[in-house]
Amino acid sequence: MKKLFNVQWLTVLFLAMILAGCGTSVDTKNKDASQDTQQTEQTNYKVTDDRGVEIEFKEVPKTVVSLQPSNTEILFALGVGDKIVGATEYDTYPEEAQKIERVSDSVNFNSERIIALKPDVVIAYTIGDKEAMKPLEDAGIKVFVIQSAATFDDVYGDIEQIAAVMGVADKGNEVNEEIKAKLADVKAKVKEVKAPKNVYLEISPKPDIYTAGSGTFQQEILDAANVKNVFSDLSSWAQVSEEDVIVKNPDVILTTVNYTEDPIGEILARDGWNTVTAVQNKAVQTLDTDISNRPGPRIGEAVELVAKAVYPELFK
Repeated sequence: MKKLFNVQWLTVLFLAMILAGCGTSVDTKNKDASQDTQQTEQTNYKVTDDRGVEIEFKEVPKTVVSLQPSNTEILFALGVGDKIVGATEYDTYPEEAQKIERVSDSVNFNSERIIALKPDVVIAYTIGDKEAMKPLEDAGIKVFVIQSAATFDDVYGDIEQIAAVMGVADKGNEVNEEIKAKLADVKAKVKEVKAPKNVYLEISPKPDIYTAGSGTFQQEILDAANVKNVFSDLSSWAQVSEEDVIVKNPDVILTTVNYTEDPIGEILARDGWNTVTAVQNKAVQTLDTDISNRPGPRIGEAVELVAKAVYPELFK
């Protein structure tokens, strides 16, 4: 499947690694979360998910199933990762997450096994079949649905919502402040760059080359790192040709590809790319896929990864 890397696999990959988050609209999410977090100290409290469904909790959940890697990271950041009893195949961070039973590949999940685990709540997602969660709800399991984050503000809202569900509102605020402080530190280092470098971000290699355009989480990461996305004129995740990249002539090439033997060497050896400035200067670097693609608590680190790759002299 990795060798073919067809459109179907792209859908799975983006869902698992890029769309792993939540958030409908910034204003709605932040408003709902701020209201709900005030109720978490009560024995009975309600939190509204991204379907607009108000979920009532008689007590703070003791066991959780997480169906997206970014939400698993959020749960651990909130200090409640030990409550997760089911996760996805892509839940690799932190290290403790790798020991959790796998009940999903981030697209499909084993409803029978989840029901058998009897979790107090399933942190689910809105991508895919809207009826997919029905068997869980019919079994009496609380399902809290969140939508994939498209912005940093969405991530902050996600953290607030999950913190509200888990009864740790104060910790949620603390995590968000830590992320904002990290982002502020990186932005302070790159703000003096007067001529931002042109960057091409590759998220899928030959033969089906894909990049991230405007309206993606990756675009916000690039913006925060004060670099210019050469394909910002495109929207969402877009397929581009080799000729498109050559014409754009990026100063730096970044790749999140981690399933080929030598992604940097493969790019440097492409026919016709020897005219590209980044290739001539060997300014091609890999980015940690999970950190750079996953909208969760490590978004500050994602921005720092990009900034260090493009402006290493600012981080000496």
